[in-house]
Amino acid sequence: MNPELNDPHPMKLEMNEQQLMIRNMVREFAAKEIAPIAAELDKKEEYPTKTLEKMAKLGLLGIIIPTQYGGAGLDTISYATVVEEISRKCASTGVITSVHNSLAAWPIIKYGTDEQKKKYLPILAKGEKIGAFAATEPNAGSDLGAMLTTAVLKGHHYIINGSKTFITSGPKAGIIIVFAVTDKNAGVKGLSAFIVENTMKGYSVGSIFEKLGIHASLTSELIFENMEVPKENLLGKEGEGFKIALSTLDGGRIGIASQAVGIAQAALDESIEYSKQRQQFGQHISKFQAIQWMIADMATHIEAARFLVYNAAYKKDKGERISKEAAMAKLFASETAMDAVNKAVQIHGGYGYTKEYTVERLFRDAKITEIYEGTSEVQRMVIAANVLG
Repeated sequence: MNPELNDPHPMKLEMNEQQLMIRNMVREFAAKEIAPIAAELDKKEEYPTKTLEKMAKLGLLGIIIPTQYGGAGLDTISYATVVEEISRKCASTGVITSVHNSLAAWPIIKYGTDEQKKKYLPILAKGEKIGAFAATEPNAGSDLGAMLTTAVLKGHHYIINGSKTFITSGPKAGIIIVFAVTDKNAGVKGLSAFIVENTMKGYSVGSIFEKLGIHASLTSELIFENMEVPKENLLGKEGEGFKIALSTLDGGRIGIASQAVGIAQAALDESIEYSKQRQQFGQHISKFQAIQWMIADMATHIEAARFLVYNAAYKKDKGERISKEAAMAKLFASETAMDAVNKAVQIHGGYGYTKEYTVERLFRDAKITEIYEGTSEVQRMVIAANVLG
């Protein structure tokens, strides 16, 4: 008998009524509340605090958090849709939403104790504090085994020393998932995860980076100098940090892939609109085959990327291992975003190179999707390892 016939979650290439309602609600919100201020936030490099407050009221900062903790309790496809629609208007707000949900809230949902869930998930769901994920160090990016931040248990506290870098929402985050070495002789099995609050003694924010794109998403160093973390804030068990990091990043890659799809869709939206308005040689440039082929390729690749995202999200909701699927979605979607924004600027010609047009910002925003939460090279490593066995 085919087990798929009894699958309680059959694969469908269409959204259900709830998912469509969520998408339409977020699309309307993004058009009304996010799009009008996106360029200004980018120019000022201003964190979208007021927007996040409005999103919290709609439940968008607790998309995947169970309802018992004040969240919306939605599935991963709904989460991916939310991140895509927000990123379609502002990639900075999109990545903040992704990290807050998938990298900060999810590991607490998955690995937290009942006490940790009751304490921290309602705060994240209400947006009272923004979440962050702190694993990367100056010498430990893709190679988590090179991590130097240490955590030593003394009495009722872990004493954490070290620093993290490239932390999304670092200057604004109130709840941070921090990774540190608890056993220097155990390699990656010596890593542990902690729930850290920005009010803890010894915690401080370091340099805030000036970046190519996603200007409204503030990115910084975090510094820990004899930071005192209560031992009950250990997430999972000692030595489980590597496992927690990898499983969390699998879900996070769905978020970044969704962000990339949103950026790519925005590039297509802008290109279609511009090509129907711009005239050359007595006709709209949308009539030229060169333009039509670029738009056709963009639309095809975006649709393919979106379905790769949905596939990974669908399997995550079924409880399946998604390392390969998440990596495929993130790899293809991010490279699709880069190709789409490149074509969009080309379609806009000289105007596309000016800040007067949205595609200039999209061009700057897209590149990071090929880098954070695992570079494209790392995604290929993960895919190959899963395919080759």
